[in-house]
Amino acid sequence: MSKVVIIGCGNVGMSYAFSLVTTKNKIDELVLIDINKTKAEGEALDLSHAATYNSNHISVKSGEYKECDNADIICICAGRNQEIGETRRDLINKNYGVFKSIIEEINKTKFNGIYLIATNPLDVMTYITYKLSNFPAHKVIGSGTVLDTARLRGLICEEIGVNPKNIHAYVIGEHGDSEFVPWSNAIIGLNKATKYLSDDQRSRLLYNVRTSAYDIINKKGNTCYGIGMCLLNITNAILENSNQIMTVSTYNKEHDIYMGMPAILNRKGVKETLYLELTSYEKDRLSDSIDCIKNTINQIKW
Repeated sequence: MSKVVIIGCGNVGMSYAFSLVTTKNKIDELVLIDINKTKAEGEALDLSHAATYNSNHISVKSGEYKECDNADIICICAGRNQEIGETRRDLINKNYGVFKSIIEEINKTKFNGIYLIATNPLDVMTYITYKLSNFPAHKVIGSGTVLDTARLRGLICEEIGVNPKNIHAYVIGEHGDSEFVPWSNAIIGLNKATKYLSDDQRSRLLYNVRTSAYDIINKKGNTCYGIGMCLLNITNAILENSNQIMTVSTYNKEHDIYMGMPAILNRKGVKETLYLELTSYEKDRLSDSIDCIKNTINQIKW
């Protein structure tokens, strides 16, 4: 069994925590850390009551950074929320200072597990974690475009009436406005997705994936449940040593950035990143996304 530490008890962190304590998994200890210690204590108490219904008998508590010593995964969800009218990139310097203080504390511990990052701008915050922690790149992972990929498959399901489990289509690149779908690699059943979806349908699906977070934020102020389930699935892929393919934010050495790409996940973190064969148009879209991430990195006040 394993130990997970969540840093940041906001909407995303607690949606992830609730998913952990109410589903079957390999976790037996969950620790919550937040700058507001009283809130962390309250959340831990509330979650511990929910955990009584789980056959795993997960222990839930609030704690200090010393709890990171023997953690298998530290998930950082701390940071400023994306406000109405803001893009994910607008958050960069608001959240850099938050991460710097957190990772400095973790660096004082014996933590040697996997970092899992959920704070926006996602790819850049994962890159910041990699740089500040001095961890090997395969042990620093962002949630990437896992949620975007789930949204895409759900929308395709609604469009053509096929179970999402039989839809093998990915969103890659930046977890943000420059993300895109490499439709040349998208498969539904055993056929190319282009057999079922017209150009107009594909354009509309990508637009809806890109704007869904803004729509949710405009209506309820935040997104949390979808990303909570995505973090749960990434966690399970790691702890179950499943070698599952997910579009996490993973390190690209050539460009010195993190971005969402299909990657094989297991107990070591990212076992391997899978680089797709792209059309010339798709290569241009990926290049645009890389440039967007680099430009955001260049805004960081290190």
